Amino acid sequence: MSLRGLAASTLLATAALAAAPAVAQDAIDPPSDLTVAGSVGLVSDYRFRGVSQTDEEMAIQGGITVSHASGVYAGTWASNLAGWGTFGGANMELDLFGGYAMPLGDSGATLDVGLTWYMYPGGFDDTDFAEPYVKLSGDYGPLSALVGVAYAPEQGALANVSNHPDSDGESEDNLYIWTDLSTAIPNTPVTAKAHAGYSNGNPGLGPNGTSLAPTGEYFDWLIGLNAAVGPLTLGVAYTDTNLQYEDYEYLLPNFSSTKDGSNIAGAQVVFTLSAGF
Repeated sequence: MSLRGLAASTLLATAALAAAPAVAQDAIDPPSDLTVAGSVGLVSDYRFRGVSQTDEEMAIQGGITVSHASGVYAGTWASNLAGWGTFGGANMELDLFGGYAMPLGDSGATLDVGLTWYMYPGGFDDTDFAEPYVKLSGDYGPLSALVGVAYAPEQGALANVSNHPDSDGESEDNLYIWTDLSTAIPNTPVTAKAHAGYSNGNPGLGPNGTSLAPTGEYFDWLIGLNAAVGPLTLGVAYTDTNLQYEDYEYLLPNFSSTKDGSNIAGAQVVFTLSAGF
């Protein structure tokens, strides 16, 4: 339960006993302007922008966000990885993020501006990178929609470290544009969801094959369902990219599963089990 929710519950309970004590409690312990929310989950494959980060194996993930009534927020999120030990350090991603979310008048839309710092603890000096983002979201009848743009300026982690024929080995910026859609299915605990994204960075594919951060030019997409079961959320999704064999052939075996040599950006059904608090 959030701090704000906890304070509200206390006030309601007090009011049920007597009005005067409720006023006194409110004066002594007013509702907090802070909200704390978090989640923990298990996924059958951690896909970042369509590319598996766990060698098509399971991952444990979790995060926490602290939000202020003013719209300012900050938080952290983490997941285990597979293969990132190649770059030194732990096989772990740790993200730090912060931003400001503001309502746009009476439109029901929200504008969110922030920055994510992607960290790979103990890794090489150039593994971490910063990526500012802008997101616009809102509800339109039964449909919830979000459009986002994430732009990572030139930095060490975005350098192409491969021998790609179209790359000079220098770092370049990276642009990611995406949209998320979801809608509740009436009279059920199920929500349908969809995602589409477009990446445009240096010529090589990353992060697994040529770069320490997302690179390359390609599309990724996802369609799926979430079902609320008590405090848990069960999810299933089909995810894929438009990357073909000729796009990553020069990277092999880096851009393939260690188990069967399959494309780690290919079609996959991903299952999730998560709980929020």
